Amino acid sequence: MDSLIAAAARALALGDPLAALKRVGLRSDPPALALRGIAMAQLGEHARARELLRRAARGFGPREALARARCVVAEAEVALALRDFRGAPRALAAASVTLEALGDRANALYARLVAVRRLLLLGRLEEATCDLARLDARELPPVLQTVAELTAAELALRALCTGRAREALARAREAAERAHVPALAAEVAEAHALLERPAARRIDTGHAQLLRLEEVAALVASGALVVDACRRGVRVGDRWQALTRRPVPFALARALAEAWPGDVDRNALILRVFATRRPNESHRARLRVEIGRLRNLLAPLARIDATALGFRLTPAGERSVVVLAPPFDDDQASLLALLADGAAWSTSALALALGASQRTIQRALVELESAGRVRSIGRARARRWLSPSLTGAATILLLPAALPST
Repeated sequence: MDSLIAAAARALALGDPLAALKRVGLRSDPPALALRGIAMAQLGEHARARELLRRAARGFGPREALARARCVVAEAEVALALRDFRGAPRALAAASVTLEALGDRANALYARLVAVRRLLLLGRLEEATCDLARLDARELPPVLQTVAELTAAELALRALCTGRAREALARAREAAERAHVPALAAEVAEAHALLERPAARRIDTGHAQLLRLEEVAALVASGALVVDACRRGVRVGDRWQALTRRPVPFALARALAEAWPGDVDRNALILRVFATRRPNESHRARLRVEIGRLRNLLAPLARIDATALGFRLTPAGERSVVVLAPPFDDDQASLLALLADGAAWSTSALALALGASQRTIQRALVELESAGRVRSIGRARARRWLSPSLTGAATILLLPAALPST
């Protein structure tokens, strides 16, 4: 390794891409191309970074398997930044095995960490948690240890384990101080601030109250019947009934929960759930069918009683009923929460992360764009969607999460 390559690599390790480009910006040999790609990625020029890394990987000879594997890992992280999930994770896993076999343990662990972060973005939390548990963050350099602890903190937050998240963030702060990389320290500080922002609204007996993540966790642990409009389901303690793919039963459950301990008029339910101005017998028949479906879904958690006026939700046992709503009212709250990270998402990546059809996501994005709430860059297949950050609110509860079923 010549002195310029070594100096550029040290600059990149310290988070100084401009210093690295001063040394290798005009060179086109494979090691220089790889370092230029990493520098461009640190500067946010991800498309250019991917091109340079691919050129570098093609330039390395058959005996340079270590360098090619490093390029695969770097390109996988760039794809993650681009929110491009089309690449097969097998290539990343193979690169990790190659790096481990050739003695580059730090980059092998880093490849596995990139795979964990990919699972996290896709909402596959159980897989991400298991894979992260197999990594020993203490074996990582300070920079990678910070990333690993930040990942652990986000996994804990999505599971509403705020105590575990604070412990992971404390370890991340300590590692970031040892790494001496300002961008990492800023990311840790932002994660700490997330804990103090409103994450949801508690709605019961007609009153609304903003809650932080720790207060949401306390509410869930209280044993109340929670109709969760953030993750679209009904929860009592550890028991969870998902209604994500059942919009009408969920809308009925929320309407009944907001009226608890009172009942809701049948016509009022029809107007709210079926979005019609003139209820008729067909709407009333459909309401009876949907109420029956909701009764079956909630049977272990609550019952729905018919009254002279309409219907009433009655939780099992002496429990209160609470609606947990997003901190802001929006039909596309989860979509906006994903875009709020500041990254540019493709339509296919958003559909994959949210478990929805690409056409559904496209329609929602068109509506949001016409309202000026999102913007797009590029055209056709290269089109990407961005949104300004949702300042003052934590969106962690709106992100994809694999919740247990009853």
